[in-house]
Amino acid sequence: MKHVLTSILAALVIVVGVSDVKAEQSKRLGPWEVHYNAFNSTLLRPEMAKQYQLSRSETLATLNISVLDATAVGKPAQQVEISGYVMNPLSQQQTLEFNQSLGSEAGYYLAQTRFSNLETLRFFITIKQGNQTQELRFHKEFWAN
Repeated sequence: MKHVLTSILAALVIVVGVSDVKAEQSKRLGPWEVHYNAFNSTLLRPEMAKQYQLSRSETLATLNISVLDATAVGKPAQQVEISGYVMNPLSQQQTLEFNQSLGSEAGYYLAQTRFSNLETLRFFITIKQGNQTQELRFHKEFWAN
């Protein structure tokens, strides 16, 4: 279990390209432990953005999600279907397009969305695997760098 969590945090460091991953959050949703992080894409190092085919911009947010089986020993990473949308303060919706990236033991899902300076975005994420469907909802304020 400790090794899997270490792998996930290492993946976050690799993707974000910074050593501070304190903004990473997690929620227990049914049988899953879902780790998620949304941040300004300018925090990505240029080489990391290129490697993961992500764009960098002062008004572009990156969303990183990892899903673990909380009921299994070691909490192995899960391959799931993820879809969702983001809503701005004017209730305008933008569909999120997730790309799966596989790390050594942790798989994670990445998406990007635009924002305006000092804008709070609400995220609505659906996670599916077989008959199991769970909803992840959270909000985050973004600043243009």
